[in-house]
Amino acid sequence: MFRARNVAAILAIAASSAVLTLPKANAQLISFSKQDLIDYTKDNPFDRLPDGRPKVPDNLIEQAKGLSSEEVWAVLQEKKYNNQYADGFIVLHPGKTMVGRAFTVQFMPVREDVHDVAEAKARQRGIPRLMNQTAIDMLQPGDVLVVDLFGKKVNGTIVGDNLFYYVMKATHGGGLVVDGSIRDLDGLSEIDMPGYFKSVDPTPIGNVMLTGINVPIRIGGVTVMPGDLVVGDREGVYFIPPQFVKEVLDHADETHVHDEWTKKKFDEGKYKSSEIYGSPSDPKLLQEYKEYLKRRLDEIHKQRESK
Repeated sequence: MFRARNVAAILAIAASSAVLTLPKANAQLISFSKQDLIDYTKDNPFDRLPDGRPKVPDNLIEQAKGLSSEEVWAVLQEKKYNNQYADGFIVLHPGKTMVGRAFTVQFMPVREDVHDVAEAKARQRGIPRLMNQTAIDMLQPGDVLVVDLFGKKVNGTIVGDNLFYYVMKATHGGGLVVDGSIRDLDGLSEIDMPGYFKSVDPTPIGNVMLTGINVPIRIGGVTVMPGDLVVGDREGVYFIPPQFVKEVLDHADETHVHDEWTKKKFDEGKYKSSEIYGSPSDPKLLQEYKEYLKRRLDEIHKQRESK
């Protein structure tokens, strides 16, 4: 239903001032207002950005850079959020973790009657043209640009190296996820920002129309909400609802300590794997682990508080 209604995208953009980089320019699409966004993300425990998106705190974004896919999966599976992971991307920098707040953008194939009306309404309000840069110019520090380009390859190139560089500067290195393509791969590979895309093509973006900014979109089998915490590694990308971010991070701390202790015991060369992993079978070893866990978690928390 969101897709069908989002063809009115320009009305929302038009409701803002013509200068899209100003706070007023972050008004939502007429089919998904700022209040809609607040309603649909009502479980958000954090503050909000001026555009209404949940604002996962910067310190948690920094902490999330140490997450692995398995650590995210464990919590989301327990919460029965089983459709939060997308893969099958070309990963620009496999050794670089991507973390940031989702800034969502939706395109659809051009339909001329709809496109003409949308462009006319945009011009009436001082917006010369609706295009990829309309959304790109609205990015903020900490954002990850997440784009539904319906898997398009030819003319589905959301950025080349120049706009990718701009995204890097605007988001402070947040990142890009596109169910579509990019161009100028050699140039992109020299820019120190994570990127996830389905294909590479030399053509410029075209034969598409911008239909949504900061609306729910689909990336693979995931419904992505504006403000989701985006976490990408060499395997794929997770989109974490804000209400689960703290729990995912706390669980990750425990997992890291558990792995640390497990390897220490293996290094001793006295135990079979089944005696240690996944949980110690001997009561004394189990007690040793619990004490180690408590001590290490206290150390980790004090270390963070001192920063």
